[in-house]
Amino acid sequence: MNHEAARDTALTPEPPMAYGAHLTDGGCGFCVWAPDHAAVSVVVDGRRHPLQRGPDGTHSGTVAGIVAGARYGFAFGESDKVLADPASRSQPDGPHGLSAVIDPTTFAWTDAAWRGVDLPGQVIMEVHVGTFTEPGTWAAAAERLPELADIGVTVIEMMPVNDFPGRFGWGYDGVGLYAPVALYGEPDDLRRFVDRAHALGLGVILDVVYNHLGPDGNFLPQFGKSIFHDRRNDWGDVLNFDEGEVAAIRRFFIDNAAYWVREFHFDGLRLDATQEIHDTSPVHVIAEIAAAARTAAGDRSIILVAENEPQDSRLLAPTDAGGCGLDALWNDDFHHAAHVALTGRREAYYSDYDGSAREIADSLAFGFLMQGQRSSWQKNPRGTPVLRTEPMRLVSFLENHDQVANSGDGRRISAMAQPARLRALTAAMLLGPQTPMLWQGQEFAASTPFLFFADHGGAVGEGARKGRREFLTQFPSLIGADLDDPVAEDTFRRCVLDWRERERNVRSVALHRDLLRLRREDPVLRLQGAAGVFASSERDLAVVRLLGEDAADDRLIVVNLGPDAKPPVSMPLIAPPDREGWRLLWSSEDPAYGGGGTPAEPFSADWRFPGNSTLLFAGVTSR
Repeated sequence: MNHEAARDTALTPEPPMAYGAHLTDGGCGFCVWAPDHAAVSVVVDGRRHPLQRGPDGTHSGTVAGIVAGARYGFAFGESDKVLADPASRSQPDGPHGLSAVIDPTTFAWTDAAWRGVDLPGQVIMEVHVGTFTEPGTWAAAAERLPELADIGVTVIEMMPVNDFPGRFGWGYDGVGLYAPVALYGEPDDLRRFVDRAHALGLGVILDVVYNHLGPDGNFLPQFGKSIFHDRRNDWGDVLNFDEGEVAAIRRFFIDNAAYWVREFHFDGLRLDATQEIHDTSPVHVIAEIAAAARTAAGDRSIILVAENEPQDSRLLAPTDAGGCGLDALWNDDFHHAAHVALTGRREAYYSDYDGSAREIADSLAFGFLMQGQRSSWQKNPRGTPVLRTEPMRLVSFLENHDQVANSGDGRRISAMAQPARLRALTAAMLLGPQTPMLWQGQEFAASTPFLFFADHGGAVGEGARKGRREFLTQFPSLIGADLDDPVAEDTFRRCVLDWRERERNVRSVALHRDLLRLRREDPVLRLQGAAGVFASSERDLAVVRLLGEDAADDRLIVVNLGPDAKPPVSMPLIAPPDREGWRLLWSSEDPAYGGGGTPAEPFSADWRFPGNSTLLFAGVTSR
């Protein structure tokens, strides 16, 4: 993938998306995919207008006199039942209400000089808008953006915001894929958030879900049953991208990716659970989604990130090599190893990891720990080779929304880990060559939990309770535990960040700010391993050596997860780059972060690596 700097022209206009409502001179055009129906009408402000059926199963037509704000839906045949537009740009009353006609061209963008984001040097923070602030709106979230820029975050990864039912939810049960959920504000409030982020130098990428649709308010099967395969995944029916006449279905999702980039100026996408996007077509739908998103961006750069539980690096390969042309993949192996190191929890999918310093160093240097070896937990090979993949193309993290919630009681890693060890592994991640990602509030050691919540009633709500209990039974320590009710409003409310903690936990904020400044300003760290990365370990002690232009420029990251230790003489990576040796650049044991003090000078008689610490050394030259 070419990671050259973005070019210098603004977002280019694109043809409108195939489906939905599109304002024209003197009226509004409507188009909906409904192959199961011979006749479809658009009902606008209570008046019925028949549409023309096309050979591809779409129904379209133009209605004169329609302006922005008009409320509409679709009716089949002579039925009086009116359903929301599956490609609605706005659902003011949620998925069970009528759609609203939106003019996406009236917002006054101020980001014409913004060039987008490219992968090198990025620091991501994952954000759930509903719990990021007490009001839970895009407007309130925008007010907190300067504090993220202050510590060195460069990209916001926004959890899904497509329309979903109820008063709260994670967003992964979305059913209105084109409509920003009204809980967080109006569509222009989302545009205003992105515009403000760009003004502060922050990119924004959106988490999108193309592997299933939510169980409540999902009317697409009523328009065309072929939207789904006849099989299911962990979250519902599998979307059909490859069986029968699927061109219109594929277009619906491909257009959606382009829509968010074009109309909301998002700087890329994070594709949820791509292992459940099934497609046997000659060109995978993910590759077409990626291409459409980049075309929509015009001359701005965007980044496309995938979550993929099997860690399939083919997603990163160019399309002409059989890949999907994405930029980066989440590195679950780093998280799992770090989680075991921090909590001692070795159960379920953590059981393949021992949490040693070796695993931390190997993951930083070599990417995935599982690159095809047999997993003892899954009883199958796991992972794919990434030894020739640029380190920046893997996203490392200590926590995210899923993993915090999977603690059972929503505890964050700062509530479970010994402080010195947490500082050490925070430093290992933020100094390492991969693209780091933080979870909202992580930088100030937020104490608020993050639990699974979804405002579903009736049978759907009971299904959410049952499904959550069953999922967590893979963790023996949680069997029989008293779990929070995922459909209770109090469960959601308890997850809202308390920003006053940022003022109280100043040492944690300083730790993150200083590490990210080092990452940004140090000439070797900034290379993200482009000149070479090596790792070596001995018991609880591991080192990662990042090569500079010559040996004297090298950086040495030492991770000690055991007791105080003298440098092992048998570890060649710790050898001085020339006769002058190393100098200490940074220590997680600095008292400014709550540590016990920095170690003695390198190669002195008392040189030791403090227990549960990460140290950064720079080569000293005699030139």
